[in-house]
Amino acid sequence: MTLGGLVLCGGRSLRMGRPKASLPFGDETMLQRVVRAVAAAASPLVVVAGEEPLPAGLPANVHAVRDRQPGRGPLEGLAVGLGALVGRCEAAFVTACDVPLLLPAFIHRMADLAAGYDVAVPQVEGFDHPLCGVYRVSVLPAVEALLAADRRRPAHLFDLVRTRRVSADELRDVDPDLQSLFNVNSPEDYRRALEWD
Repeated sequence: MTLGGLVLCGGRSLRMGRPKASLPFGDETMLQRVVRAVAAAASPLVVVAGEEPLPAGLPANVHAVRDRQPGRGPLEGLAVGLGALVGRCEAAFVTACDVPLLLPAFIHRMADLAAGYDVAVPQVEGFDHPLCGVYRVSVLPAVEALLAADRRRPAHLFDLVRTRRVSADELRDVDPDLQSLFNVNSPEDYRRALEWD
């Protein structure tokens, strides 16, 4: 299975109070760091932005696109991103721009576990992590149909296509503390991620 990468950064960062994509993380922005991690495991790479301008400094081979209608949540970003990958890969590892501890080995493991499924998402303590999963490009019509019906929760997609829930035990040998699932939503999360790195 050929694997592309899709990084969503269309959220409004309300709890953080400023755009998460441009937060400094070492000598990079958070978006640059996530793009670097995804690029180590997947190609081609697409970044989907909302209304905020993207930070400068993304690699030249990253294709940037924008949500068609802001405020429609991650399924809008998924639709736009998968649309940009049609004909370029079979599936995409999909993540958000706020997971600075994402590991390439985690992405490889998720891709391996997605074999034979349309979608593979981690499920930890009963909670799905839709923005750290693998989606076949072929689910795009189902995503568009959900958006047209104003059904914007990723769980609606999981009910329509062959979805594998990946347990924590299937991931811990490549990411013992499941840092790849830690998303930065608040200033406290940001401080914790910086300390954890």
